Amino acid sequence: MTTSSMLKTVNDLFLRVAAAANPRAVLWQDASGQWLPISSDQMYQRVRALGLALQSWGVRQGDRVALVSENRWEWAVADFAILAIGAADVPVYPTLTGEQIAVLLKDAGCKVAIVSTRQQFDKLNAVRGETDLERIVMMDSQDVPAGATPFSEAMGDADSRGAERDAVFDALVRAVSPADLATLIYTSGTTGEPKGVMLTHGNIASNQNVCVADFDIGPTDSCISFLPLSHITARALDYVLFGRGAQIAYCSQFDRLPQSMKEVRPTVIVGVPRVYEKIRQEVERRASLSPVKKRLLARALKVGARFGDVVYAGKKPKAMQWKLADKLVFAKVREAFGGRVRIFLSGGAPLGVDTAKWFASVGIAAWEGYGLTETSPVIALNSPKKQRMGSVGPLMPNVELRIAEDGELLVRGPSIFKGYWQKPEATAECIDADGWFSTGDIGRLDADGFLYITDRKKELLKTSGGKLVAPQPIENKLKVNLLIAQAALVGDKHKFISALISPNFAALESWAKQQGIEAGNRAALVADVRVVARYEAIVQEANAGLANFETIKRFKVVAEEWTQVTGELTPSMKLKRRTINERYASVVAALYADEATAHGG
Repeated sequence: MTTSSMLKTVNDLFLRVAAAANPRAVLWQDASGQWLPISSDQMYQRVRALGLALQSWGVRQGDRVALVSENRWEWAVADFAILAIGAADVPVYPTLTGEQIAVLLKDAGCKVAIVSTRQQFDKLNAVRGETDLERIVMMDSQDVPAGATPFSEAMGDADSRGAERDAVFDALVRAVSPADLATLIYTSGTTGEPKGVMLTHGNIASNQNVCVADFDIGPTDSCISFLPLSHITARALDYVLFGRGAQIAYCSQFDRLPQSMKEVRPTVIVGVPRVYEKIRQEVERRASLSPVKKRLLARALKVGARFGDVVYAGKKPKAMQWKLADKLVFAKVREAFGGRVRIFLSGGAPLGVDTAKWFASVGIAAWEGYGLTETSPVIALNSPKKQRMGSVGPLMPNVELRIAEDGELLVRGPSIFKGYWQKPEATAECIDADGWFSTGDIGRLDADGFLYITDRKKELLKTSGGKLVAPQPIENKLKVNLLIAQAALVGDKHKFISALISPNFAALESWAKQQGIEAGNRAALVADVRVVARYEAIVQEANAGLANFETIKRFKVVAEEWTQVTGELTPSMKLKRRTINERYASVVAALYADEATAHGG
């Protein structure tokens, strides 16, 4: 990227989109499921219309506007419009309760909220008195209730304006500076109360300028936006695609994703590890239904494993054995993604070497990256040019890294956030006087500059014998198995490590049926001695290669499937350990009931 093309603000990115003359910049689905295009000219006019409407509603430079919505074209228009007039947006997960949203909006001082549906309006309107909200704008044009402002009203005649430009509005857009606040993203992580991460235009632009420099992404590429845009990873990816002139297709419902893959046939995919794990488990589940398919998959994986390094380097093996396996098996796996994807990325949590190896064995290089909301977000990323499986890649060129004595990663650079909203003490705890941000992650750099993440510092388990255990790598070993959806290690301050296991019930029920196991409900199923024995074998397999103090001595298969809705997972599919520990306190207590006399690790 040349100096002249470097972004200084997110508004620079918007102006780049406006000038693209792209007839199909965005795709969206109507009520019948048909994909319809939005041109870059239409994007500009809609952003301008909403920006001017926001000003007419009293939104001024520096004000915060809430965004409560699933992924859809209106989200992008609202984001660009809010930033265009110098305000900052507060993206909120639409899965949160009204009470949870009210706390965030009150803290941020939002007077205007833009929501997607009648359901979101009702949820927010019910707690309106607990906030400073003066106006709620609703994206859906159907069933707009009294008290809501229709999004369509703000759009007015935007689409009829064609390619004309508004010099006054453009001057307003350009007046925003790199130091201005762009967004306030509330993150609770896996522990603690929500904190508003303040990201400036300069923070985000700095990351955008370097984060995918080693990837050839351009106007011929397309991507489905399905990870929540309230999460910085999904939003940063959309910015990258907009900036490179690629097409973005918005998928507002996760259950529509498989069909959307077939219809849009994207060339770029970014998923959190759970997305990749579920795809792997589904491939293995389908193969397990037929002895012939099971043997075919096993043989193909054996062949593919020999060429995994070639695949991970972004190349296609030339050996006839691999080509045959590719034709019979691997191509079918890729077809689940639409058949055209050439760039697969993973972020949000550790992917796990086992999962990365499996995908490389089926001809897919899932390049892993690392970052945080506080870092705008990318700190390191594997790419076709520089990659090492198991690492999260080399550092971005705009980031400095230091490793503290306890192994915690400290980073510094222009993409690091300016602090937590109205929380100076919390800010001072993680950013020192020299600008070094404490990430909370434990990691190391190898001799070639590749970064490896071990675990979250706060999530390390310390046994009563003083041994530190990193739970994530061991949990990832468990989740490789088709029968496990999630696993949480416990054992902090205890003699030995134990595990809580949440099954993949679709796979478990199928397996149980094959074994002739009949159970009236899930509680009875996970308590069946044959089921417990099967999980015992999985745990022993995961224990192989671990130090004795790391091995899982006891476990409990729970009767619940952990989800974001039920509260055990964050929106990026990470474990909420505090929630799990509280919910299963009696289960954990039972695992350690005879600890005093039990054999420890």
